[in-house]
Amino acid sequence: MPEYRDFVPRQGFQPTLALSPDAAMVAYSSNAAGGRFDLWVVPVAGGEPRQLTELANQAVRQAAWVPDGKSLVFTADREGDEQYRLYRIGLEDQEPTDISTGPDCQRILASSPFDAGGRYLTYAANDRDATVQDILVRDLTDDSERRFVPPPGVVFEPAGISPDGRWLLTAGFRSNMHVAAYLIDLRDTTAEPQCVTAAHGDGLFEPGPWMPDSSGFYLRTNLWGEFIAIARYRLDDGTLEPVSRHDWDVEGIEAAEDTLVWSVNVDGRSTLHTRQGDAVQPLPDIPPGVINALTLAPGADPIVLLLDTATRPTEIAVLDTTSGFRYLTDARPPALHVINPVEPQPVVYPASAGRSVHALLYRPHTPGPHPVLLSIHGGPEAQERPTYSRSGLYQHLLDRGIAIFAPNIAGSTGYGATHQKLIYRNWGGYDLDDLDHATRYLRSASDLDGDRIAVMGGSYGGFAALSCLARLPYPWAAGVSLCGPTNLVTLARSCPPTWKHFVSVVLGDPDTDADYLTQRSPITYADAITAPLFVLQGARDPRVPRAESDQLVARLRDRGVDVRYEVFEDEGHGFTNRKNELRAYEEIAQFLRGHLLTASS
Repeated sequence: MPEYRDFVPRQGFQPTLALSPDAAMVAYSSNAAGGRFDLWVVPVAGGEPRQLTELANQAVRQAAWVPDGKSLVFTADREGDEQYRLYRIGLEDQEPTDISTGPDCQRILASSPFDAGGRYLTYAANDRDATVQDILVRDLTDDSERRFVPPPGVVFEPAGISPDGRWLLTAGFRSNMHVAAYLIDLRDTTAEPQCVTAAHGDGLFEPGPWMPDSSGFYLRTNLWGEFIAIARYRLDDGTLEPVSRHDWDVEGIEAAEDTLVWSVNVDGRSTLHTRQGDAVQPLPDIPPGVINALTLAPGADPIVLLLDTATRPTEIAVLDTTSGFRYLTDARPPALHVINPVEPQPVVYPASAGRSVHALLYRPHTPGPHPVLLSIHGGPEAQERPTYSRSGLYQHLLDRGIAIFAPNIAGSTGYGATHQKLIYRNWGGYDLDDLDHATRYLRSASDLDGDRIAVMGGSYGGFAALSCLARLPYPWAAGVSLCGPTNLVTLARSCPPTWKHFVSVVLGDPDTDADYLTQRSPITYADAITAPLFVLQGARDPRVPRAESDQLVARLRDRGVDVRYEVFEDEGHGFTNRKNELRAYEEIAQFLRGHLLTASS
């Protein structure tokens, strides 16, 4: 019988892809060598990948080609601290050059960071004020910079410079559902950022790529209903017109000259669409899964994507007119060559107030009744989708006879704005009620063992898992929390500086909302936790500080609760070191097998 490590992908990827200007090579970030995320390139036609960097204790997060195709820029942080520096490396260079100015801070490349000629590099940084994310435009000919400061309470993330070089387009975030588009006239040395979507409301107006003639840009918006559509904004008159509307969310838009490609999240699965000019073009089918990154050449030939499916881990894949769909990498682990992996079944279960919740149910191939892992995604504004989850942990547990139930509770993306906004300033409210109904659903299923249910989550999912253990009256077999918040007051006070306004909108203000945040915190109900618990935490986590886990573990151990605690000294929020990641999931697998497969039914 395969062990957990037999299910581990041969390599992992960061969600970034960059197609060279001649469409011959794709750059990406992989941990294939040494377990750290380095920068690689591989020919689009197929061939041997080439490693460009060998970074010590760093991880490449974003990458982009300089327009001449001779070098790349990338961002990297150290041991998960999310303090990104900027680097440049030529295809024949031995080492990258640090092109950052100033101290360590959060530097984020624009979606399209260069102007057409490659003279200007655009990125965001909070180097001036730790609580404010400015935009900087660097002139690479003399290293001078122009800085643009956002309005109070707005976080800037640049999209790109117009093809004619005049306009800089940026997103201004107040929350994930309140995003405006701003324009800056680069020809005016005194120009200030101007919000150009305010006349259309305060919803989602997230800017995307430019139109090829610089007359406007594409954006994602929920202006016309519950779901996110593509719109076109015209500079001459400020109008917005729909380009493509679906009964699901548009999740990504890319453009190259007159070609537009977008993906739609259909109940968790990505579907691709394209048009050239006003003509819709057919595309080859792709395996059912999730597109995590996308880049294309003019004419959509080729399209390169990062595709993750439930039965095959994340891979780089290519769509072109010659061969249709093909994989460019092969990260499949040994187990997938000898077992039949499980595809999830989409289900819908009833919740309170006439609502319903979409979920994925993974059933083992063996006869039931099966013990169940209730797995809760992070975010909370995220979505459980059919992917090769947690470095093969799902498929390993399924192979051992453990079912997995992964719901998209209140706050999840993908099921409309109303469902997503239910989590705002209501953590541990509708979401926990949805998890209560999820547990009732599992306990009523004839092929599942309702007396053997464990719960697991990471980040927000860790908070939700701990809330289940502390506040729902079920005989939980076990729980797992990966960097999960335990005290919402201290979480809000210690969030990254640029997140202050965002946290106030989505979670609550730690000063004015302290009573409510305390009432919803798992630490408040720690004395009700009796199930065996496994807590994992990064010591350098800038989002959920180690103290969040320390305080809960101490409380539980004082009461004699069975708590296992693993702190990873060289990790932040999640894993960037492959050795750490595999040890963590191997130990989680052992912990869950021990409590789910040996518990009496």
